[in-house]
Amino acid sequence: MSRSKAISMISLGMRAGKVRGGEFASEEAVKNGKAFLLIIAEDASANTKKKFENMCAWYEVPALTYGSKESLGRAIGKDPRATLAVYDEGFAKAIAENIRSEQGSQKE
Repeated sequence: MSRSKAISMISLGMRAGKVRGGEFASEEAVKNGKAFLLIIAEDASANTKKKFENMCAWYEVPALTYGSKESLGRAIGKDPRATLAVYDEGFAKAIAENIRSEQGSQKE
């Protein structure tokens, strides 16, 4: 199984200090205006998804649902994570592009 480009970008962002994982860090980043993108795991609880989607809508931060908690955690070298916040605009755009292209190719 090949590693997706989005996961590779998330890993690179983590090494560069531009990605943080976990619900507390993600919530803090969104509320403080530091997050340029929020990634929510597909297998996160309905409550977590709703909470972060509503928060991101309120603070005008793009939110995408992608991957599993396990794959997101592995991408940043941590335990499973339900959410990831991207702190850099360039990384956020690149990651979002890759996620959208992967999701678009899966639908075809």
